[in-house]
Amino acid sequence: MAAHAGVTTMTVSRFLRAPDLVARETAEKIHAALLHTGYTPNKSAGMLAGGRSSIVAVIVPSIANATFSETVQALSDGLQTHELELLLASTNYQSDREEQQIRAVLAWSPSALVVTGRMHSSAAKRLLAQARASAIPVVQIWDFDAQDKDTVQIGFSHKRVGALMAEHLTGRGYHDLVYVDNSVPGDVRAHERSKAFVRAVRQSQAQVRVVPMPRADPMAAGRAVLQQLQRDGLPRAMAFSSDFPAAGAWLHAREAGIAVPQQLALLGFGDYPIAAQLGAGLSTVSVDRQSLGTLCAQQVLAMVYPQASEPVALEQREIRPRIVERGST
Repeated sequence: MAAHAGVTTMTVSRFLRAPDLVARETAEKIHAALLHTGYTPNKSAGMLAGGRSSIVAVIVPSIANATFSETVQALSDGLQTHELELLLASTNYQSDREEQQIRAVLAWSPSALVVTGRMHSSAAKRLLAQARASAIPVVQIWDFDAQDKDTVQIGFSHKRVGALMAEHLTGRGYHDLVYVDNSVPGDVRAHERSKAFVRAVRQSQAQVRVVPMPRADPMAAGRAVLQQLQRDGLPRAMAFSSDFPAAGAWLHAREAGIAVPQQLALLGFGDYPIAAQLGAGLSTVSVDRQSLGTLCAQQVLAMVYPQASEPVALEQREIRPRIVERGST
């Protein structure tokens, strides 16, 4: 194949690993030769020679909803420029499953490992430490702890999100509040937002209750919670662990004749497209999920190819959440 392109095998290898390092004219010749010959790189051979596969393993809690999709897509797009592909695994918010998946993906000798959050089982932490000791870059996403100076992390503070939500509602004079928390025990980040929300509300001398969502489709769960609160006594405002149950509550409020926000204010989290489509819009907390994935890709490339990508410091990268105020509050 190299002879067909009129270049050395080393140049072909460099093109396959990092196309940006090859001159444009040469890259076009190699690309044409690849198409003509139908050549497919032997990834197994490459792994044996270099000690690493072209895989970047990414472990997220769920692929059943849109929560992590934009981040994963942006990460994938950023890595493909250097011929790195994702191996995606979902823990379903189960710590023992995460441990099994970390062990499984490390057996593939990934070029890097991306994990979600900072809360892991003791066994998972040992596996991550072993990966780092074996020179496999480990990047933590979707969470941020300024006190953790030893972990490469790209994410945001869920405590900050909870406090922002409380400040937004109490700052508008709402003093009888409900926080609708995720009922999945393993969703520690949602629970962290809930605790921070409660703490901030109580500091403002307002009243607050925490209500768990029923195990159901998120929008149906939001409807069900509001139906229950109609029987038990409506609060003045509700905050949700996600936009989707908040959207379900908004739809039920409309059907039940509950005026939003005159009788009931609603606040979500995530700033998903549905939030802007409901009447005058659902107020929410926005986190730039796409930028998070792009920054993660840059960080991984800097660690995998320290000479091939633009210099990126191996440091913590915090994404700042912000309130998007719409008609529901």
